[in-house]
Amino acid sequence: MGTRTRVRITAALAVFGLAATACTGGGSASGGSTGAGGKGGSLPRHETLYTTGTQWGPPANYNPLRNWDHATGTKGLVYETLFHFDPAKGELTPWLAESGDWTGDTTYDVKLRAGITWADGEPLTAKDVAYSYGLGKIEASSFHSLWSWLADAKAVDDTTVRFTFKEARYQEWDYTLFGQPVVPEHIWGSRTEEDILNGVNDKPVGTGAYTLKSKTQDRVVWERRDDWWGTKALSMTPAPRYIVDVSNPSNEVVIGQLGQGQLDLSNNFLPGASSLIKSKKVVSYYDEAPYMLSANTAWLVPNTTRKPMDDAAFRRALAASVDTAKIVKGVYGDLVKPASPTGLLPQWEQFDDQALIAEKGFTHDVAAAKKELADAGYRDEDGDGFVENKDGKPLSLKLAVPSGWTDWMEAAKVVAAGAKDVGIRITTEFPDQNALNEQRAKGDFDLVVNNERQLSNTPWTYYEYIFQLPVQKQQNTVNFGRYENEDAWKLVQKLGGVRTDDTAGMKSVISQIQDIQLTEMPLIPLWYNGLWAQSTTGSWTNWPSDAAGAPKSAPALWRNWLEMGGFETLTQIKPAP
Repeated sequence: MGTRTRVRITAALAVFGLAATACTGGGSASGGSTGAGGKGGSLPRHETLYTTGTQWGPPANYNPLRNWDHATGTKGLVYETLFHFDPAKGELTPWLAESGDWTGDTTYDVKLRAGITWADGEPLTAKDVAYSYGLGKIEASSFHSLWSWLADAKAVDDTTVRFTFKEARYQEWDYTLFGQPVVPEHIWGSRTEEDILNGVNDKPVGTGAYTLKSKTQDRVVWERRDDWWGTKALSMTPAPRYIVDVSNPSNEVVIGQLGQGQLDLSNNFLPGASSLIKSKKVVSYYDEAPYMLSANTAWLVPNTTRKPMDDAAFRRALAASVDTAKIVKGVYGDLVKPASPTGLLPQWEQFDDQALIAEKGFTHDVAAAKKELADAGYRDEDGDGFVENKDGKPLSLKLAVPSGWTDWMEAAKVVAAGAKDVGIRITTEFPDQNALNEQRAKGDFDLVVNNERQLSNTPWTYYEYIFQLPVQKQQNTVNFGRYENEDAWKLVQKLGGVRTDDTAGMKSVISQIQDIQLTEMPLIPLWYNGLWAQSTTGSWTNWPSDAAGAPKSAPALWRNWLEMGGFETLTQIKPAP
């Protein structure tokens, strides 16, 4: 495994070296008018930002309510939220909202900025906000659970929205304020529920700084609005007139595109990124390990509706079988760190109950995993080296990760090898990402790796992902393993209601959640993913870094990160001389 990884990285670096010699001054190989392998086109290079890192196939849609598979930038560049969130300061920043205040124990008033218009010239009003939040009442909506504690959202006047709650969930509400997109009622109000939730929406009209210029199988082009409200109200203007987000078949392709100056920002994991950074071919947030900011936790997610993944003892044995150190060193070359048994990000480390982790946490331990399996009744009856199910039937599982995600593909092989060592048969498969998203949503899988719950304003978002109930026919954004535990879900809801400045109260509830988590292992934390971001400086400079005087915002266009600094980064980069 380690040898294969080294060969892969060496080959990728060779591609970069060859590519780098084929261009001058960071311009594109075709004279500067196209990027990332484009054929023809006339976008001025010095006004165009070429990015990649979210799309691995043709963009599925431009629907901001489908926040798991819409084209990069749909939310953040086109559709906007009431607030942004600054992870470095831990503060909400007013955006569409001028202010937001708790005016009573169960009422929260949002005051909108005056003079904001949709891209079609219509004014943004409080009715649009009330309508957008009201879409959560649709049972199949991904934010339907909001309405189990939100009672009403109504426009008091053109710029004031009053939210009335059955119960106040402060952690959860702050997350909603910078996470929930606002859509225009005058366009969406005539759509069917099916079209609202699943429509392609390929003529998106938002309040944001960009509009959709064009789209093809392998790229989306966004064009800056000269009449964007934020230029005056926020004293911000995104530097690129055009943003071209490119779909890529694999991480290795991206390295070649960076080397030819065809890409300015890659939000992919890149094999050998540390060598590229040390050689000054690309820049990253840090000049030394771990090179990237932390962004999310990668988990192994078992489908708990299938045997034997419905058995907590089996899940605990599986957890002990995984050699995460091999993934961290062999696959990532120490670009990532192994996760805590709880999986809480390093930014949330204060909320880990260390005494509980010492008592119930798991580590890589082949003997312990074998004993757990045997004690639970999983035995190798036919002597082939693999245990059978408790009923004596063969036990064979499939672990699926997206094709082209080379780091995850290698990590999946490490997981399968560790499982083999303890007697669990796991084979790997690498389907197309969009196909895998569909299978995962329907619960049509054995095991997947997932990392979709990012850093946020609160660990509540992490536990809401793991434990959310009820399980729907389609699980598009949370609890892909379909794990059902009423006690855990009640505790998550209780955490949502703890005031955001009550650290002791948060720790108390989180400790109780972690007790259930470490006993039941509904999913298995593996490693902390970096906020992958490698930039070239041939066309754009002043990228975020820890250097004195450099911007400190997030250099990422990943979903939900445009509202956590990614957009601000676009306003701070500068065209290269």
